[in-house]
Amino acid sequence: MSFTVSELTGDRSEQYRQLVAQAEALVVGEADRIANAANLAALVFHALTEVNWVGFYFYDGQELVVGPFQGKPACVRIAVGKGVCGTAADTRQTQLVPDVYAFPGHIACDADTRSEIVVPLVRDNILVGVFDLDSPQPNRFDDVDRKGLESIAQAFLNSLDQGTVTMAPGRDTSSGRAVDNDPPRR
Repeated sequence: MSFTVSELTGDRSEQYRQLVAQAEALVVGEADRIANAANLAALVFHALTEVNWVGFYFYDGQELVVGPFQGKPACVRIAVGKGVCGTAADTRQTQLVPDVYAFPGHIACDADTRSEIVVPLVRDNILVGVFDLDSPQPNRFDDVDRKGLESIAQAFLNSLDQGTVTMAPGRDTSSGRAVDNDPPRR
């Protein structure tokens, strides 16, 4: 299969509409979460400017574990409720952080990162993981990015419904082992 990444045109909202359409086209017909996460991370990393890390962390029933990404090597495990990723997983709300050094408990996986946005991946009220983007520029992400990246995250979640692979409650489809899919709440 060949996939051509189209150049984005128009204002930023229009560019995100185009990027979401590319993301949806990229995952259509494929239900494997690792394959789709890898392709989406690559697509977004190469489409957006001023990003130094784009990737996924998957919830394994205990903590977030790094999945497919583009950028420098990453922290492998992040506790729910810790750092920006763990906070997004815990609150199930997108975390838009203009200055990571001002974020209490920030985990510095890459010292070059200055701003970050993390979108929680929740399907049927079950935490799947998070979609994480870092930038070396302070204040890189805004509400336009939030809306666009949440739409890309939704395209990823929708891809899990395709084919025969599903994220059944209480089962990690990557290993087949039983897990507690709901993180502890504070």
